[in-house]
Amino acid sequence: MKFDTNKYKVYTWKNPLMLHWIINPALVINEILFGQKIPKVSLVDKTSHKPRVERSFVPCPHCETIHDGRTWSPQNGTAFKNWFGLYCNNCGEIIPCVNNVFSLLILALTFPIWGWFRKSLKAKWYEKQAKRYENLEFSKVTNPFDNKNWWITGLKWAAFMYVTMQVIWPLLDGTGITWASLAKGAVIWPISGIFFGFTMKLFTTKKGRRQKEQLLDN
Repeated sequence: MKFDTNKYKVYTWKNPLMLHWIINPALVINEILFGQKIPKVSLVDKTSHKPRVERSFVPCPHCETIHDGRTWSPQNGTAFKNWFGLYCNNCGEIIPCVNNVFSLLILALTFPIWGWFRKSLKAKWYEKQAKRYENLEFSKVTNPFDNKNWWITGLKWAAFMYVTMQVIWPLLDGTGITWASLAKGAVIWPISGIFFGFTMKLFTTKKGRRQKEQLLDN
């Protein structure tokens, strides 16, 4: 699928943000537990002056529809439960997504448990998709990192990661919970959360450059 590179900046797995999704072990939770997925190819309109959240798009390689990125958002109830990929509400096909390497490892190790039911699970999941996209409203999609919300959202993320990585994960892998690890996490995760919130604020609220006069005339 070809894109107008004068209009769009094309993001693939080579982009640092995409690579972060692929190699960050913490994002296993997002992929496997919540079903949050990132498309293999995404676009950002370089000609618009709007915030990035309003000028991000996802192309469907099957029907070549260029979807508004807000199609998959918490406000529309479509940001999660996308375990088998992003559903294209135009042609009904699945838009390919990148995979976290640690998610793939876990899925490979547990395949003898869930592999037998994969086809039936996907069929049941697929049956529910069309209804999820019936009443999309882009106007109600807000940026959780805008204004002063960035640090609140960042600390919420930090609290979730603290409980997951310092309490739940040690119980699952058998290492156990220690006061030292709890204290260490109490320092690391709030700092990480604030950094995460601030960087996401910069990324999601960044406005594009206005198109040059000669491009506007074309």
